[in-house]
Amino acid sequence: MGPVIAFDIEVAGHAWEEVDEITRGYLLSRARDDGERESVRERTALYPGLGKVIAIGMWNLEKDRGLLLLEGEHVEPKEWERVPHSDVFRGEERELLERFWEVVARKRPMLVSFNGRAYDGPILMIRSAQLGVKPSLNLCGYRYKVSTHLDLDEVFTFQGSWREHYKLDYWCRRFDVESPKGSIDGSQIARAYRDGRIEEIGEYCLRDVRATAELYRHVEETLLPLFLARETS
Repeated sequence: MGPVIAFDIEVAGHAWEEVDEITRGYLLSRARDDGERESVRERTALYPGLGKVIAIGMWNLEKDRGLLLLEGEHVEPKEWERVPHSDVFRGEERELLERFWEVVARKRPMLVSFNGRAYDGPILMIRSAQLGVKPSLNLCGYRYKVSTHLDLDEVFTFQGSWREHYKLDYWCRRFDVESPKGSIDGSQIARAYRDGRIEEIGEYCLRDVRATAELYRHVEETLLPLFLARETS
């Protein structure tokens, strides 16, 4: 097994006015009530293909060091002052995706995420395909092969046995991991992006992924062996 790398993404959904009329009608028809129909307009980042990846955070647990891939004018990795022990790479969306898949292909890590099988993985692969970038790994492969991609949300629900899902912040507090909560949260990403607050978004992303890494350390020797045993049985 290669190194263990936690990852997380941030997506800026397209403005509702930029979505074509047929797609808008289709999404609104899926809503169950007026409240849900109203929220659709602000939730385009949750729909595959209706947003762009603006930040990808990665945290190497062996080195205890982060790498942030952040939208912006091209700059090769350099020390990032906003989050200790981290570097930042700036580039266009295609460059961010290409760099992510290159790291995955080269290091062949165990990837760790929180809700990554249900959101981050599919979005990364679909958005890459839209831009003609070839993913180097199926992030939503065989559900029980956790040595390739371990989704901590799946760990805490025991791969569907426990039906209730709780947010990353909830589990961080249960395991005394510093909460990644800051000046913005996931629901505010689109507005922050429109306001040009890309640095804040990057910091939010990297703090999330650092918390995911720390949460993993708490299950590495306790719960994880139970899941890995299934692969060898």
